[in-house]
Amino acid sequence: MKKLDQKVVTQYVENNIGTFHQKRIQSLDSLKLIKVLKRKNPYLYKAKYVLTAEQIIKGIVDAHISSNEETIFGDWLEGLAIFINEKVYKGRKSGIQNIDLEFDKDNVRYIVNIKSGPNWGNSSQIKKMNADFKTAKKILRTSNSNLNVVAVNGCCYGRDNKPDKGDYYKYCGQKFWEFISGEENLYTELIEPLGNKAKERNDDFMKSYSQMINKFTKEFTNSFCLESGEIDWDKLVKINSATIEPKK
Repeated sequence: MKKLDQKVVTQYVENNIGTFHQKRIQSLDSLKLIKVLKRKNPYLYKAKYVLTAEQIIKGIVDAHISSNEETIFGDWLEGLAIFINEKVYKGRKSGIQNIDLEFDKDNVRYIVNIKSGPNWGNSSQIKKMNADFKTAKKILRTSNSNLNVVAVNGCCYGRDNKPDKGDYYKYCGQKFWEFISGEENLYTELIEPLGNKAKERNDDFMKSYSQMINKFTKEFTNSFCLESGEIDWDKLVKINSATIEPKK
């Protein structure tokens, strides 16, 4: 085990956080209005008394951003966790399918599945993760039957006051970052470098966001609004739910 150099972590964050912001913008650029409308519930808009194209568009785009940002940033944090663990325990991205991190500590081989927060999955997804852990243990013990393998579900934020889940451990927030780094306060020390040039990068994102709102609002108005300006609900429902898709 090596002592973690906080300067190295700060440098990594500052050099790589731009990737997160770039992917946020790329996610917006890849949006297609018709495809999104086909996935949304038109009855909900009507029930909520939505009256303008912009209200619908902002709802669509904001929901997309909220969902995608969590995934994109979760992937970015996974990379940060592996980087930190490599510096301290010589950990590595596991070669075993569905295992994110693998490292040795105190004569134990840890296999880690990294998630963004503690409430990441339903019962079926958790069962799948547990099955992946069991498969990974069998693979690792093929070459060394005496290998002590411990599975961990690591969550980058939040808390779980009952970490022992029987077949695996669940470490969240402070406990997770301390587990992979040996540093008790790493979870708070990560905050400052994450804000490096955040305003400038968010300004770029907001420019793309505003352009997307304007573009989609115009497209929606042209396709799903009557000459009076009222939303053509009949056409909107048909494009979403008709057995035979209407001609454009």
